[in-house]
Parts: sequence; C-alpha cells; structure tokens
Amino acid sequence: MSEKFDKDTIVDPKDIKSAGSYPVMPLRNTVLFPQQVIPIYIGRERSLKLIEELDPKDKHIVVVAQEDGSIEDPKTTDLYAYGTFAVVLKVFDMPDNSKSAIVQGVHRVKILSYTKEDPYYAAAVEKIGTEEVNGDVELDALKNNLHNAFNELVKVAPNLTEEHSGMLTNIQKASRLADRAISLVTVPNAEKQDILEELDIKKRVEKSIKIINAEIQRIKLGEEIQSEVQDEIAKSQREYYLREQMKAIRKELGEDESSVEIKELEDRVKKAKMTEEAEKVALKELDRLTKIPTQSPEYSVARTYIEWLADLPWSKSTEDQINIEAAKKILDEDHYGLDKVKERILEYLAVRNLKQKKDPNGIVRGPILCFAGPPGVGKTSLGRSIARAMGREFVRLSLGGVRDEAEIRGHRRTYIGALPGRIIQSVKKAGSNNPIFMLDEIDKIGNDFRGDPSSALLEVLDPEQNYSFSDHYLEVDFDLSKVMFIATGNYKDAIPPALQDRMEILDFSGYIEDEKIKIAQRHLIPKQIDENGLLKKDVSFEVAGIKELLRSYTREAGVRNLEREIANVLRKVARDKVESDGDVIKINKNKVNDYLGAPRFYSEIAERATKPGIVIGLAWTLAGGDILFIEASRMKGTGKLSLTGKLGDVMKESASAALSYVRSHATLFGLDEDFYKDTDIHIHVPAGAIPKDGPSAGVGIFTALVSLFTEKLVADGLAMTGEITLRGNVLPIGGVKEKVTAAHRLGIKTIMLPEHNQKDLEDIPEHIKKDLKFHFASDMKDVVKFAIPEIKMNDVKKGTAKKEK
Repeated sequence: MSEKFDKDTIVDPKDIKSAGSYPVMPLRNTVLFPQQVIPIYIGRERSLKLIEELDPKDKHIVVVAQEDGSIEDPKTTDLYAYGTFAVVLKVFDMPDNSKSAIVQGVHRVKILSYTKEDPYYAAAVEKIGTEEVNGDVELDALKNNLHNAFNELVKVAPNLTEEHSGMLTNIQKASRLADRAISLVTVPNAEKQDILEELDIKKRVEKSIKIINAEIQRIKLGEEIQSEVQDEIAKSQREYYLREQMKAIRKELGEDESSVEIKELEDRVKKAKMTEEAEKVALKELDRLTKIPTQSPEYSVARTYIEWLADLPWSKSTEDQINIEAAKKILDEDHYGLDKVKERILEYLAVRNLKQKKDPNGIVRGPILCFAGPPGVGKTSLGRSIARAMGREFVRLSLGGVRDEAEIRGHRRTYIGALPGRIIQSVKKAGSNNPIFMLDEIDKIGNDFRGDPSSALLEVLDPEQNYSFSDHYLEVDFDLSKVMFIATGNYKDAIPPALQDRMEILDFSGYIEDEKIKIAQRHLIPKQIDENGLLKKDVSFEVAGIKELLRSYTREAGVRNLEREIANVLRKVARDKVESDGDVIKINKNKVNDYLGAPRFYSEIAERATKPGIVIGLAWTLAGGDILFIEASRMKGTGKLSLTGKLGDVMKESASAALSYVRSHATLFGLDEDFYKDTDIHIHVPAGAIPKDGPSAGVGIFTALVSLFTEKLVADGLAMTGEITLRGNVLPIGGVKEKVTAAHRLGIKTIMLPEHNQKDLEDIPEHIKKDLKFHFASDMKDVVKFAIPEIKMNDVKKGTAKKEK
C-alpha cells in the first residue's frame, strides 16, 4: 500500500543535512521510475518558479506523484512519501508562457521532511537502495515470467509493439526490468506508485506480473464486449434485410398489408377489455375500416380512433398502498407539516382498506380535493407525494389560461386533426384508470366565445356523474369514478361556486418560520448543495443564517424564494471553494449578509407604546403573519373621522364601529358624552403603501381610541387582534397560528385574542406558547381591562346601567 508523508514526523537536522535537501516537483498523473526519461509539462505557479530558480550547475530535483491528480495546488499531505531523485536534462519555453522539461529518473528516495513550502516545495530526502543477488534461481524464474507476461500484453495492447518487448529483453537486472515494464503499461497511478514504493525486488517483480496479467484480462474482456456489440449490429441489419424480403414476397403473393394491420387492431381491441358499449363501437368502426381503401384520408381517421379506444386503460388499475404507516412515512419524508391534508389522505386509505375487506369487488370512489393557498406552499408537489404514498400513477393538467371547452371534452371527429380532450389524454398517459389526477391552477381557468371550460369540469368533478364521462371525440362513456382528482388554486373566490361545491377544499395557510426552518434543513439545503456541486462537508447552515434569509431576504407564505436565496448563497460558497479550497464554510447571519448584501426587508420592531393612542395589532398576509401599528390622533374640529394607510372597506367599517361604540359608552370609560363634537379624529395604519383590509383590526382600533381620549397608555408589549360589533362583542378571527408566531418572533410577550379563538392555540408549537402570555376577551370591557388597566370601569358602571335602562 502507498503511504502518505506525515508532516508531524520529527527528523534530526543532522540526518536531513546528510540526506540532502532538494526541490520537490509534484506530478499530477505520472509516476517517474529510475532510469526512465519522460517529458513534463510545467504550468503551475510553484513548478514554474522551481524550474526558473533551478541552479544551472545542479539540476537535481525530486519528483513525487500526487494522490489525487485533480488537485490544482497540492499540499504536502496530498503527495506520496516516496518519489524519484531525478535530473532535468532540458527545459523548453512554450508559447503560452508555460514550460516543458525532459527529466530522467536516477534512483528511489524517501521524503523525510519538507524544509520549504514557498515559493516551491523542498524536502530532505534519503536514497533508498536495493541489493540484487546474482544467481538467485527464484528471481531468475520471476524475471522469465515477467518477460512472458509482457510479451503476451504486447500481442493484445494497441499501444505496445515488438520494439517495446525488445527493450525489456536487453535489461538484465530484475529491479530495472520491473520498473521499465510497469512504466510502459497503462495502469492507474496508484498501482505504479505501489511498484515504486516496493523495496523487496522479488515482491516488486511479483506485483508487476500481477498488474500485467490483470491488464491482459481487461483488454481481452473489452475486445469480447466489442465483438458482441458488432454481432448485435450485424443481427439488426440481417433482420432488416429479411423484413424487406418478406414485404417483397407478400407483395408478389398479393397479400394486402391492411389485412394484417386490421387483424392487429382487432387483437388490441379484444385485449383492452373495454365496456360492452365501447367494444361494440370499436368493432363496428373496425368493420367499416375494412371497406375503406388504405389510400383514403378517412382510413387514417378511423384507424386513429380505434387506436385511441384500444389504448385507453379501461380495466387497468394499480393496487393502492394498504399499509397506512408506510403511506404516512412517505408523506412525512416528502413534506414537513401540512398535517390536516396528510390526515385526509390517510383517512381515505383507511376507508378503502375497510371497504375492500368488506367487499373486495366494491367500488371506492376517489375523493375530489382542492388545495387552496398562496404560491410555493407545496400544493403541486404534495400531489406527487400522495401518488407515491398510495402507489398510484400521477398525471398533472395545467388549467392556467385554458379558455376552450374542447380542451376538456375534446373535438368531434368531423374536424380535421380532432383529438380527445386533455382529461382522456392524461388518463391514457397514466396507463391506469385510477391515477392521482392533478388539475393545477383551477382558479385561473378562463372562458370566451369558444365555451366555458369550468362548466365542462362540472361533470368531471361530480362523483354522481363522472362514472360515465363522455368525450366528444370518443362518443362512448369512460368511467372516471376511480380517479382521485386534486385541484389546486391560489384564490378560492376565483373558482365558480358550482365548481367549489363539488370539491372538498383544504386550505394551505402557508408555513410559519419554524416550519420553514425545518423544510430548509430537511429538503431545500440538501437539494441545493447537490445541485451546486458541493458536498455536505463543504458547507454548514446555522439556524441563525436560515432565520436571516427568512426575515431579511424573503417575504412569502411558501418556500420558493427561500430556495432561490439558499441557491444564491451556495453558488457563492461554490466559488469560494474553487478559489480558496478552504475548510468547511459556516453560513451564519453575518455570512448571509456578506453574500447577499443589504437586507431587502425589515420587520417592524415591537416598540413600546410611548404615547396614548398607539396600539400594536396582529395581521395575516399572503407572506404569513406580521404586526402593524395602529395610531390614533385628535385635533380641534367638528367630529370628523379620517382614515389613512390604504385601508380596505371592511377595515374602514371596523373603525366606524369602534368609534360608535366608544361614543355610545363614553361614561363607561369616564368620558363626557359629547367629547367628540369639537374634535376631529385621525386613524393611520403604517405602512401607507401596503393595502390592508379585514375585520381583525377592530379591537386594536377601539383600544387606540379609548387610549387616546382617556390619555392612558396601552399595556407595554401587548399585541391584539379581533373583530368587534356595535353590541361590544369580540368575534373570532382567522390566521391565529401565523399571527401568534409572528408576534413571538418580533419580541411580543403578551397577546390578546378573542375568547372563541382559544381552541386555535392547539396548532401553535409548545416552545412558542410557553414564552407568551395570552388574554382572551369576549367583549369590549375585557379588552379595556387587559389593555388599559389604569381605567377603572367599575366606578361608572352603575351610572351607565341607569342610562341604558
């Protein structure tokens, strides 16, 4: 075995001096043997400096092979411990500023210690001597075997000639014979290095014989394979000639080719196991085909129709995965989170399992699901995962921009170039009658004068009708009831109500930060490391680095942009790796900033409300949860309410309802009944350029107004959300998981939620819940009690009650 040079080896300086210190030239893919003369191309910086600084009076160097020839700038640990003491005979200048040298090996040396690394390597070496005993019978026998083996190699190796064999005949010493023989053989450097390092002459000759015999076997095996390939080619040509002869013979006998083709079609029709109706139509069309001349255009139309009928999977089904645990494992491997969707798929498999046990021949209709949610959350890829988990085929039909009803139902055969619709085409492509069929982007389907594709889908997605789906081209019913349809869309509102009614809609609300971190660690980072030519040991992503990518460089509900930014970082890591070839690169927060530049996004910091009338609200966007500041201000005026911050109609109505409640219950908060008459109120929600809407800011706006007019601060570090009514009730809202995790991420410690949303805390990770304090409000009085504890409503409740009577 080849041994590496140990850089920690301690060598006595006296020994080094006596041994001698010489320049070391690493070779990429060559091993130099003693007495061998070879040309060397010199292009690397260290090697060029070595040649330029070589003493004209002493042109001795040490030539050492690299363990890995692909390394551009090898370290001392990348070189073998044994090399060859050599002399540079001649140096030539090349046109590209590189050099070429003729080098002759002198004798073996062992590197004791490297004495210099810049500008080129130099090392203390020790000459390795080998004594050869004349008249050794065993060694003479080995020499003869080596001669014979080399002569056999010359017969089969294309790069060796009798001249090479003659060169070896004149060599008497066994050590030189082994060196010379192996230098002429095309074998890996590691094997040549093994011969160079072998100091026992008998073992060296034995190893040389083994290497040459192995090379002979490799060459012979290659020739056998090549011969087999040639035989296959000759066989194919022979079959071609025979077929042409058969055609000529049939032509002479008057046999019509069409009769053979019709027989083949008839066999395919019977083999397809169609429904009785479809087979009757196919055979009728086949009978009609026999009466049409093959040259007629009608012939190809009829033949294509029969082929379509025969190719459809009328009775071909794939067996579903019965093992629920195995299906769950596959779903969890491919996607992190999305528990409700996975649960629905496993429920279907469980129902199917029980039904099959009850009635093996019973029909289990596939569910018709609709995944609705923002882009990049894994809707389409989850469809593939479901198909893998259930053991079914997967087909995908993109409906984005489809405007022609014929895309779904097909064209009638009266049209030239008519084909079935894309539903039937996809089922044929799947090759089974129970695939997972994904209708992608169903919310982006259009309609015009050519028809309404969404109306055509009503039959496809109705379990009571799709067992007899009729395509305009086929004109026979095809059973789609075994197909599991999964539609995807970004906006539910864009899907026609009749179509929505036929589907079970599963909402994809997007991923929270913790889920995105897990997805990045499990899926995105390993995928991008592989795609960018890196290894896991080359780069390490810290959680802080992933969080920085999420918070400062992406704003999305899914993970598509996150994957792009991870790829962006890894491309820069790949460049650093190529340029410097350093140790593992750790991606932390600072490294992300260095690679990607200034942050593109920043989060609102949960600042302390230092003035009355400022409230921290919680919002849900397509990019996930976030906080927003609600600011209320007053000035002299006539009781007018101004709303700014690009608010939607629903949010404006919430502000009006909040003000009306404060006015109607002014005495409850210690205010005069006409406090608003000579005051204008301005409510602003930054940032002004971002559209905002929804009822969940009602509680925040109400609290801001009460704080403003009572001149009392809102509790420090409190964020709130909830819809309000004129009766003072606090109604539940959506997006609790996203809002709460966003508040936790931004440093909020206390959160107020509607009482009916208490059940939604089950979806929030435990490590987030334990850091937060929750208040639950059922009416406005609870809100004031938690948000502005300085207001003592008990003092005025009696007077208010009297007035309400």
